[in-house]
Amino acid sequence: QVQLVESGGGLVQAGGSLRLSCAASGSIRSFNVMGWYRQAPGKQRESVARISSNGNTYYGDSVKGRFTISRENAKNTVYLQLNSLKPEDTAVYYCNMILSNREYWGQGTQVTVSS
Repeated sequence: QVQLVESGGGLVQAGGSLRLSCAASGSIRSFNVMGWYRQAPGKQRESVARISSNGNTYYGDSVKGRFTISRENAKNTVYLQLNSLKPEDTAVYYCNMILSNREYWGQGTQVTVSS
């Protein structure tokens, strides 16, 4: 079993920055993929970014050039640096881990960007 705990959400003005963290604990094997999804009210959950344990990354089109995902494998922690935030980035951000063909989710952290 894997547990994911997010932190770092909050309220920020447009153009500002936030840093989200997600710490994983439990039975974690060496190779895995960690990432972030987000869900705004009335919208489907969308993939924001993900990174594998060997460093390969993926970004959604709407965040390319503004968000940066990174991880510390020794701490089983993934980070998401959110820069140049826009009101449309407002959503609940969920941490995700794919491990041995199973998927795990965190409880979510709210990011609100005011205009």
